[in-house]
Amino acid sequence: MPRKKISIIGGGQIGGVLTQLIAQKQLGDVVLYDIIEDMPQGKCLDIAEASRVDYFDIKVTGTNDYKEIDGSDIVIITAGLPRKPGMSRDDLLTTNAQIMKTVAENVKKHAPKSIVIVISNPLDAMVTLFKNISGFKANKVIGQAGILDSSRFATFIAWELDVSVKDINALVLGGHGDTMVPLVRYANVNGIPVMELLERKYKDKAKADEVMKALVERTKMAGGEVVKLLKTGSAFYSPASSTIAMTEAILYDEKRVLPVCAYLDGEFGVKGYYVGVPAVLGANGVERIVELTLNDEEQALLDNSVNAVKTLVEDMKRLGF
Repeated sequence: MPRKKISIIGGGQIGGVLTQLIAQKQLGDVVLYDIIEDMPQGKCLDIAEASRVDYFDIKVTGTNDYKEIDGSDIVIITAGLPRKPGMSRDDLLTTNAQIMKTVAENVKKHAPKSIVIVISNPLDAMVTLFKNISGFKANKVIGQAGILDSSRFATFIAWELDVSVKDINALVLGGHGDTMVPLVRYANVNGIPVMELLERKYKDKAKADEVMKALVERTKMAGGEVVKLLKTGSAFYSPASSTIAMTEAILYDEKRVLPVCAYLDGEFGVKGYYVGVPAVLGANGVERIVELTLNDEEQALLDNSVNAVKTLVEDMKRLGF
């Protein structure tokens, strides 16, 4: 049986880690594209030279030619400028929209049957732009954000409670930005509500609420925290690892329920926009949206986040994209 073909557009930090993880997990042959001459070739040669050590026979190809992505089963887009200290995701809009336009035109030309995962920021706008330019079906174009944001939330909860992160279930909805919505009420440790455990730890509901508020805020600002510490770029390992979870769910038709940036057609009261929600991922991409009951406060927070996404999309349209 022939191996799947996975193409990565953008050979920066995330692209390099993705290439390595895909090869090590033997998910398929990899093509790493970048406009910088010789850079993707060099990264792929470096990764390929570890094949004996890591026991993989995956073909890893670096290229500066979009023709190499012909016939891809999955295309992962990381292309665009990374965030720098003091820069919001929205500041990236104009430059990265122009890059995404070029990428979308070439993916449409060379890999029209692929399922596309977008990582580029500002995420919600870039997924929308790719879909609009490519004309791909909405279920075949997905943004990676919710898995990462939810993992960050789970990690911070695990640290606070001093328990294994493997037992934390946490979910973040909404746009991939400062208005994202970590769902406190649904966060649990193997079914035990996190708030119950925090109240037991501090023997004070007000203190537990204060601690959770801090965890939520840290989750919302987690990307910026990494940017501030790195000083020269943005997070790359955690976004790549989160994207691998999506890639495996699609390639292996796992029907996993994962939080992703998906196109909504009335779900959660939203129509015609890409928003972070739980979805079933399988061989057809987003196979269905999983709706859950929100209380009035949660719905208001989600509505606020959706409005931020709408504003971003409108800004992009005014810029001519």
